[in-house]
Amino acid sequence: MRTSKWAILAYVAITLFGILAALPNVLPVAVQQQYAALLPVKPVTLGLDLKGGSHLVLEVDAAGLRKARLDTLLNDIRGALRAERVPTSSARIAGDVVAVKIADQADREKVLPKIQELAAPVGALGFGSSSSDIEVMTADDTITVKLTEAGLSDRMTAAVEQSLEIIRRRVDQVGVAEPLIQRVGSDRILVQLPGLQDPTRLRQLLGSTAQMSFHMVDTSVDPNTTTPPRGVDILPGANDGAKYAVESRVAISGERLADAKAGFNQQTNEPIVSFTFDSQGARQFAEITRDNVGLPFAIVLDGKVLTAPRINEPIPGGQGQISGNFTAQEATVLSALLRSGALPAPLTIIEERSVGPNLGSDSIRMGIYTGLAGFALVVVLMVILYGAWGMIANVGLLLHTILTIGVLGMLGSTLTLPGIAGIILGIGMAVDANILINARIREETEGGAGAMKALDIGFNKAYATIIDSNVTTLSGTILLFMFGTGPVRGFAVTMMLGIVISMFTSVTIVRLLMREVVVRRKMKRLEIPSLFGGVPHLPKISFMKGRYVAIGMSAFLSISSVVLFFTPGLNYGIDFSGGIQVETTSTNKLELATLRHELEGLNIGEVALQEFGQGQSVLIRVQRQPGGEQEQTVALNKIKDTVAKVVPDASFERTEVVGPTISAELARSGFLAVALAMLAILLYIWWRFEWHFAVGAIAVLLLDITKTIGFFALTGVDFNLTAIAALLTMIGYSVNDKVVVYDRMRENMRKYKSMPFADLIDMSINQVIARCIFTSTATALSLVPMAIWGGDTVKSFAWPMIFGVIVATTSSIYIGGPILLFLSRWWKDREATRAPAVETAKN
Repeated sequence: MRTSKWAILAYVAITLFGILAALPNVLPVAVQQQYAALLPVKPVTLGLDLKGGSHLVLEVDAAGLRKARLDTLLNDIRGALRAERVPTSSARIAGDVVAVKIADQADREKVLPKIQELAAPVGALGFGSSSSDIEVMTADDTITVKLTEAGLSDRMTAAVEQSLEIIRRRVDQVGVAEPLIQRVGSDRILVQLPGLQDPTRLRQLLGSTAQMSFHMVDTSVDPNTTTPPRGVDILPGANDGAKYAVESRVAISGERLADAKAGFNQQTNEPIVSFTFDSQGARQFAEITRDNVGLPFAIVLDGKVLTAPRINEPIPGGQGQISGNFTAQEATVLSALLRSGALPAPLTIIEERSVGPNLGSDSIRMGIYTGLAGFALVVVLMVILYGAWGMIANVGLLLHTILTIGVLGMLGSTLTLPGIAGIILGIGMAVDANILINARIREETEGGAGAMKALDIGFNKAYATIIDSNVTTLSGTILLFMFGTGPVRGFAVTMMLGIVISMFTSVTIVRLLMREVVVRRKMKRLEIPSLFGGVPHLPKISFMKGRYVAIGMSAFLSISSVVLFFTPGLNYGIDFSGGIQVETTSTNKLELATLRHELEGLNIGEVALQEFGQGQSVLIRVQRQPGGEQEQTVALNKIKDTVAKVVPDASFERTEVVGPTISAELARSGFLAVALAMLAILLYIWWRFEWHFAVGAIAVLLLDITKTIGFFALTGVDFNLTAIAALLTMIGYSVNDKVVVYDRMRENMRKYKSMPFADLIDMSINQVIARCIFTSTATALSLVPMAIWGGDTVKSFAWPMIFGVIVATTSSIYIGGPILLFLSRWWKDREATRAPAVETAKN
């Protein structure tokens, strides 16, 4: 079949554009800037695990938002009561409602319309109607005001949007380049700051509500009392550990601040924050300082007293300053908080990860080296298997890699270390199409077909198998993208691109190149020998005769794996178990015994230390702390302080904090992705083949998965999100392998309709066994360098994948056929039994 010139031009244009899109990634920065107008896209953006930086996920405190709204509602209702001369003590917060108890009916009737006026419309429901943010109900002598779900949802949306803007302003204040700040879900905000390795300052910036207010101090109340009088709150000092009896009434709101700047006291040289009020705030400040000379005046931030200076004289200018044992950095952070404004609700840090620049550059170097090594091994294998024709396949693999990088740049995707792993694995799996094609061409040549006919029929027959196998792999990868997060999503993107692009390079580019060689050399017969000459035929094996032994061995290994799953169990990583992980490096050899002793003295639970890097690096793991996300951050600070005390020259290369909320969600989404992937594969195979093929594939897949889980339990490799990625990829690969065998069985069933099914299965497996072995060898070879030198981040992906590839290949050869044979015979026996019964019923 000839390819039209227009199609060839389209292929060439796509290839050249892809190469041009990938080019910026290998050009020096100066050259990129010089030719920026000619380059179609920018270089691929590197993830934080490759260039260093901090990653935080913050959650808007829904309970705090609800409480703030109830407090505001209570104050407004008390204002309405005051205006109608009804005692304000009639209103109080009771759980999630504001209850207003008024015995006199006339007073109730006067107050009720005023309370109803406090309702605010929320969103249009259509036809001009809208719902209210509160629901007012009366029962006997009590008016109950309840927050509606629509109102809370609307307030949450507004709070997240407002928080986004305030966070952007705060980050801009400290001058972080190229920050990524975006909304995630309904109540979360993702903040990624490249280059900022110590997120302590970031936590101060983002975790503080920055609700500032100014209050008078009640000197008549003992601050150590446990029951202060009405209208007085006992607040702790932010820096001095003292307590203050502060009037509840706000003298001046922090909203009246016009500006705030960090500086130094010229007399004491201590860091201070100077502030300026707006015109209304300046008038209020002047009145307060005039009327309260000699009395202390408290400046309160987020419920803590920053300072409580005594008013010595009236201050008419609307300017003041805050001091209180600040460091210069704390003064800078505080001034940034005040300038950017207060958050509408508290933000809780539920996930925190940071990577140092040294670790990031090491990851890039490791990724490049392992990628080149894996590519080289695959190239050598293709040359050994197919000689000079293998070099054409290698050209396709090279284009596949270049186009994958180019498309990543065009999409604006972020390349992570797992993403590099996805590219490397994609190279190994892309070989599968070429192996299928070459195997088919060899079969057609052996059948007596001429060169061009063998080429066309070989590609056409391989095409359907390539589509089926790639769709099954793609389904698992799509689910991984949907349910994954962060770097794991980066892996899913590169895998999806790799699968799609491999079909283009293998089915079009390689075909065109092979056709061109056949035409130019005027070949009559298309021989594809190996590097060492002719290809010997493998002996025919009767797999079905040994099916009971094979299934028995497989069942034994799977049952043993299930036992290992419970005892000793999986080594759940921080993604699923939650907790803290810190990687630190020193220029000298670390004293692990001393470090362990000091860390265990912190009373933060079990501490695990893992030494590597010739004793100069250590990975510290601490279990999830009791309580919420705030306790995790406190424990992290303790760990860092202790490490800095024991190892003065320590540098923190990587920190991870995963709170209980996010770890539970990650575990749930990970396992859900695995279950949905199996369901999608079941439905696709059922649609493309028959029901017993689909059930057989899932049965074998369960055996493969249990064995892989047993591998995790036996080796103690971290079971984390990367492991879930490995599991989903292994599922796709395993089914890919089964589909190739099934496709050959389906083809033979059409050709040999009277052949016993057991013999047909044996023949089909023998026909594709070489392809199964070659593909698994290529995939494993691409992963070996990553497993050995890829580092801790991808270790929980590479080794399980290598094991999974071996398991998937053996199950395709030894297990899939016997299960399919059993299901087929069971169905035929069932139909044979039902037929007489149906005939009897008719008669």
